[in-house]
Amino acid sequence: MWNLPNILTMSRIFVIPILVGSFYMEQPLGSHIAFVTFALAGITDFFDGYLARATGSVSIIGQFLDPIADKLMVGAILIMVVSAGWISGLHVIAAVIIMCREILVSGLREFLAGIQVSVPVSMLAKWKTTMQMIALGSLVWTEGGPVFGLPALEVGLVLLWIAAILTLYTGYDYLRAGLKHMV
Repeated sequence: MWNLPNILTMSRIFVIPILVGSFYMEQPLGSHIAFVTFALAGITDFFDGYLARATGSVSIIGQFLDPIADKLMVGAILIMVVSAGWISGLHVIAAVIIMCREILVSGLREFLAGIQVSVPVSMLAKWKTTMQMIALGSLVWTEGGPVFGLPALEVGLVLLWIAAILTLYTGYDYLRAGLKHMV
């Protein structure tokens, strides 16, 4: 359990209170801390899986915790940006779509694992995750200033909607694949 890939995975769970706490700090410092914490967590998300495969230390606990860590972090950030009012009005729908899909796919994967069926991650789902992570990075930077001369909030909202659309499509794909095994 205590190998480097698993420690990296668990670190994403342990930094969630720092992410949440940064929203209660003076701005723009809070946005800067949230962004750096989120970016470092994203880097660990890449390296935990890479190192586990490269060193032959893939573990059941790592396979279990990795998607949970990702979903906890995404959920915490979405809750906080809505709570802070950085996402409001109709844009909340995009956040809800993403949260609902994350829960649906988690439940579906758990069910399918119980009947020993694996559903591989599609390339489009990887693009969805990329858009979602860039969107969330932009959104936590909202009070941090412009991003490449563009307002971080607007960049984050556009990318959040792109992620939400991809989320609907990939969620439907997973559900369709899973329903074959439920009937």
